[in-house]
Parts: sequence; C-alpha cells; structure tokens
Amino acid sequence: MIKSMTAYARSEHKNEDITVVTEIRSYNSKNLDMNLRTPQALSVFEAKIKSLISDSIARGRIEIKLSVEETSEAVNAFEIDEARADAYKNALVMLKDRFDLDGEISLDLLSNVGGIIKPVEVEKDLELQWVVIEESIRKALDELDAMRKNEGAFLAEDIAMRLEEIESNIKIIEKESADLLPVYQERLKDRIQALTNGIVDIDPERIAQEAAFLADKSDISEEIVRGRSHVKQFREIMESGEPAGRKLNFLIQEFNREFNTMGSKTGKADVSHIIVALKSELEKIREQVQNIE
Repeated sequence: MIKSMTAYARSEHKNEDITVVTEIRSYNSKNLDMNLRTPQALSVFEAKIKSLISDSIARGRIEIKLSVEETSEAVNAFEIDEARADAYKNALVMLKDRFDLDGEISLDLLSNVGGIIKPVEVEKDLELQWVVIEESIRKALDELDAMRKNEGAFLAEDIAMRLEEIESNIKIIEKESADLLPVYQERLKDRIQALTNGIVDIDPERIAQEAAFLADKSDISEEIVRGRSHVKQFREIMESGEPAGRKLNFLIQEFNREFNTMGSKTGKADVSHIIVALKSELEKIREQVQNIE
C-alpha cells in the first residue's frame, strides 16, 4: 500500500499534571526533513521526538508542534521570601524615620516588590512527562498515517488506471510493429521505382537484404519486453508495504528510456503517435508519484 506525503493530524493526551497537544503536518519532500516547534522546557526531548517520527515516516517534510499545559495544584502554589520581605520592610521603616515621613507600610508596598511573592519551584519528573508526550505524539502519528494511507489509495487508483492504459497500448505497439520485413520491401521497391522512373531493374535479393537490415534496426521487441516488465514491477512496488516513491520514480525514468528508444526506432507513424500518448500518460503518473512517500 502506497502512502501520500501530505496529511495533517492532531491529538491530545493528559494525566493529572500536564496536558499535551500535538499537531503534525506533512508535505512533499525528497528526504525526511523535520521541523520541531516545542516549548523551551521540552527541548530535552528533541532527540526522542525525532526518533519517534523517523521510526514512523520515511520521507516528507514534517512540521510538528507541541504545546503543554501544566494542570497540577503545585503549579498554582506560591511562597513568600520572608527574609526579603523583612529586609524591605526594615528599609522602609528606616526611610520613614530618617525623613520623618507619615504613612503606613501597607501590604501593597510589600507585595509589589519583585521576588517577595513567587511561584513555588516544583521539580518536574521528566520520565513521567515523557510518557504523556510520547503517547500524544504516537496518537498523532497514527492519525497522520491513516490519512496518508487514504490519500495514497486515491493516488494508487489513478496510477493503476493509467498503467492499464500503458499496458494496452504496448500490446497495440507490438501488434503494429510485427512483420515489418514485407513493409520495408514494398517501401524500398516504391522508392527505387520513383527515383528511376522504373527504368532500372530491381534486384530482389538486394531488396530483401536492405529490407531485412532496416527491419532489424527498427526491431523494438526488447523494448516491449522491458516495458511490460516495468509495468509488472510498478504494480508489485505499489502493492508492497514499503515506501515506494523513490523506486517508482526510478521506474518512470526507465519507462521513458524505453519509449524514447521505441520512438527513435519505429518507422510507422501510427506507432509514433501511440508512443507520444504513452509518454503523456507517463508524465501524469510522474506527477502523482511526487506525492508518494
């Protein structure tokens, strides 16, 4: 089964302490190219995240965004730096006495000083965090994979239809290219008679030799055999469970090589027209293959 390289997935996973949301977008690319957007606190997990992605995806540009919300009660806890508060209050008292100032030292004055009231620093369990992050990423990757398979099924259907068209046209080319020897013999006779106005005797043996030479030069049976082989290989690769994009792209190049050779060898206009149509179908397949992992 082939997979498309374009897809989107989103997942959410949480425990009593954190909620992790994962968004993944994938696009066409010749290689596996990853772009991670994570909170600074999660940078320690970058290598693990990339390993998860590379285990699941072989090719494509992958953009992954992680967002984390801490939901534990400890996150909302605060502590007072009493020593700092005492020092600041004493400084205010000294200031009042020194300049004989009126007014009370209020809670607002103390609480507005930075560092007196601050969040409780909670030591985070990285292993427990990773369990939640990993599960969120895995769920997103599974969803992404399902979408890539669905898109790949549509691509496979279109390609299969075009392969059938190519295969049927190869049969027509084979039929049209059979028994060329009598055709070349008649062509040579007609050409010689036209050039000499029929006043030169035609040696049948020489005509037969020249016609056989031309027929041999125009023989495309090997190219037809290889073309059929490429069609068979194409289908086998598409049906395999492995990433197929690179292999299919290589086969398209081989297809083009065979069709170009057929076009240069054949001496029949009808066959040349069929080959042009085949190359057009092949180009459409090539465009689809660019989307395959």
